[in-house]
Amino acid sequence: MAEELSPSEASPSRPIHSPPDSSAGGQILRFITFHSSVDEGFWWRLSSLKLDTLGLDQSPVPITGFYAPCSHAQVPNSLKLMAESLPDDLSEQSSSLQMMNLGNRNKCAVPGTLYNTNTLESFHALDRGALLRMEAKKIFDDIISGKADENSAVLSRFLLISFADLKKWTFRYWFAFPALLLEPPATLVDIQPASKVLSLEEAKSLSMACNAWRNSNMTAGVAFFIASIASDAFATIRPLKDWEALKGDGQKLFFSFYDPCNLPSNPGWPLRNFLAFICLRCNLKRIHFFCYREKRGLADLEFSLIGEALVSLPQGWRDPHCTPKAVGWEVKPKLVNLSASMDPERLAVSAADLNLKLMRWRTLPSLNTDNLSSVKCLLLGAGTLGCQVARMLMAWGVRKITLLDGGRVAMSNPVRQSLYTFEDCLNGGELKAITAARSLKSIFPAVESDGVNLAIPMPGHPVPVQEVDNILRDCEHLQRLISSHDIVFLLTDTRESRWLPTLLCANANKVAITAALGFDSYLVMRHGAGPLSSDMQNTTSCSSEKGEGEDMDTVVTQIQKLSAKNENEGQRLGCYFCNDVVAPMDSTSNRTLDQQCTVTRPGLAPIASALAVELLVGILHHPNGISAPGEISSSIIGSSERPFGILPHQIRGSLPQFSQLTLLGYSSECCTACSNAVVSEYRRRGMEFVLQAINQPSYLEDLTGLTELMNSANSFSVEWDEEADDPDAHLDD
Repeated sequence: MAEELSPSEASPSRPIHSPPDSSAGGQILRFITFHSSVDEGFWWRLSSLKLDTLGLDQSPVPITGFYAPCSHAQVPNSLKLMAESLPDDLSEQSSSLQMMNLGNRNKCAVPGTLYNTNTLESFHALDRGALLRMEAKKIFDDIISGKADENSAVLSRFLLISFADLKKWTFRYWFAFPALLLEPPATLVDIQPASKVLSLEEAKSLSMACNAWRNSNMTAGVAFFIASIASDAFATIRPLKDWEALKGDGQKLFFSFYDPCNLPSNPGWPLRNFLAFICLRCNLKRIHFFCYREKRGLADLEFSLIGEALVSLPQGWRDPHCTPKAVGWEVKPKLVNLSASMDPERLAVSAADLNLKLMRWRTLPSLNTDNLSSVKCLLLGAGTLGCQVARMLMAWGVRKITLLDGGRVAMSNPVRQSLYTFEDCLNGGELKAITAARSLKSIFPAVESDGVNLAIPMPGHPVPVQEVDNILRDCEHLQRLISSHDIVFLLTDTRESRWLPTLLCANANKVAITAALGFDSYLVMRHGAGPLSSDMQNTTSCSSEKGEGEDMDTVVTQIQKLSAKNENEGQRLGCYFCNDVVAPMDSTSNRTLDQQCTVTRPGLAPIASALAVELLVGILHHPNGISAPGEISSSIIGSSERPFGILPHQIRGSLPQFSQLTLLGYSSECCTACSNAVVSEYRRRGMEFVLQAINQPSYLEDLTGLTELMNSANSFSVEWDEEADDPDAHLDD
């Protein structure tokens, strides 16, 4: 609801009505100013335009207003701004075409100019007098040049200044309807209802002509025209450009306009510039005008007015370089507050997006908020890291988050894990994943969050025979979840719980990001692309369509050849397990309490979580995506081509030293999670392979060659001891 500001907030304004009677020859013609009305949709569009396009740019914006003839004796029509008043394209040509396309019988399009300021101080500091003179000069030039003959809408140009406070969703605004000041003012000779001035036949014929004009697709939105009535009472409506051809034909000529005013003895504001047009272009001093008004969509000549005015050409107007005086500012600025009327969820979305869009104004113009809002993230683990990562994702504009965890909320969790409360711990504790997803919705209703209660099968934790079917179902469920998401965060407590997700991500070529915590140190890393990505993945998928009976050795051979080709072209980045020399195994059995629990310094998880999400943002904005090379140099920071800075492979930090390193590691042929051998075997045997790896961790070591590597290392150590007496023995290698 718009309201006028108090006098203390408004600057002095020129009167918008004609001055008091000063002519001895008759009554001065008085006009009723335009009323302004702004639809809520206009402010929504302006907010989006400022956040997405304008930023800090305060350049004038072409807009379009709409009005129609008054159709109610008690209520005047106003100049309205709606969502479509703002242009889709800020170019002047596009805006002009848009204005032409928007006009119709109920919305006569009027060109306007918007000045939207960045601060309240700038709003009050605008030179309103200079702005009004500038718009008035445009109207004057359009009359002199003949543009107004072809496009009469320019006679009703308007001006709007505003300040949009997008934190509070308040908008201050001030309208001006520039009117060229006739000096001396026009003198009113007579004004009466049209039905009293015309004969019955003339009134009937003029009504029919006006209705035809209003119902035509070509002329319905044209607010200025000429009405002529011949001696036989036949009325016609002609465009303004035909005024000269109608002179001297013995017809009654009325310079006509759509009148928004509802008063019985005063015309509306559009007549002011219309009189200036007639005075300048037609060189007439005695002018008959017709204020067209309606009732129920049809011409109403009892409500419409016909008047006669005497006009003198102001001194200096013959000079085309003249800058005429003008009036037209509304008495006071207005204030509208949309926060109270907005849907709370919509308000939350706008507020959440505000920071991201402000980031684009200066620092990150390439920030792709649409990409962030549409990406699907799967968080494996809803503990300290999972809660922090989920909050960071929402802050970056991610709207689709799935959390997976097999635990319940414990009493020790809420103080460290931000998505849980004390009530979630009661009665044995709520399911973590479900509770975390529900908490995300309560924090931000627009997020699409889902919780999955599932424990990840792990190597070193043998599966009892009676549980095999359940474990296989869990494995398949995890596989489907990873396949249906774009990004996977590995945020679990144990090393072995990351093995199966890493394998599944490498197989599906999904972006995987790991965050792991020590007591006072952390590791954040992104996994490289899968070994069977691009051409290899296509080859394998095509071969697998032939059926299980096909010879898989051929497929594996093709995979190995293509993998070698890719390694020659550029080595893959490693995964979490690429530096291991042993297979993942049980890390929780036979451990003390401090080893079984995740004991870390409280500040560690927020730091690691923030860096993990920053890696995601960097990947999404890198042209190579998951295949982006790892970087450790800081030389490109500040580059306009890379506004997000470097995209590292690994980040290792230490709180005691307040230090952080970016490291680079490549994939290993012996990796138990992402190597060609492991992924190929998984594709060949499926869940049977997974089950064997869970029950027999040494199987992974044998498959990848780690067993042979360790044996070689041990034998090398023995030989070293035997030849210890020979200081040069090691040089034989």
